[in-house]
Amino acid sequence: MARRVYGKTGCSVEATLSVIGGTWKPVILFYLVSRTRRFMELTRLIPNATQSMLTSQLRELEADGVVVRHVYPEVPPKVEYRLSELGRTLVPVLLAMRDWGDSYKKTQETAEEA
Repeated sequence: MARRVYGKTGCSVEATLSVIGGTWKPVILFYLVSRTRRFMELTRLIPNATQSMLTSQLRELEADGVVVRHVYPEVPPKVEYRLSELGRTLVPVLLAMRDWGDSYKKTQETAEEA
């Protein structure tokens, strides 16, 4: 079921990017680090992404085994997403990305003030 889009070079970084690369996948994964989230909650947290784009990205993450989707049999449908065990192994990577981004933003703000 996994997509297995590792790229052409065989590079491990390319394999990682094939799973978590893109504008919204790392953001989605970051919001799932802390807890399970419903689809509409993710759309509110990531307002610049369209619902169809979020759906597409979540499906790819699910196909790659890093996100688990749970549909509750009720009306209206309730769908929740959480990190899988494999997805949990990405937490240090996501936190490092957050820390680097915080540092980069501070550097840019300092440069703009100078």
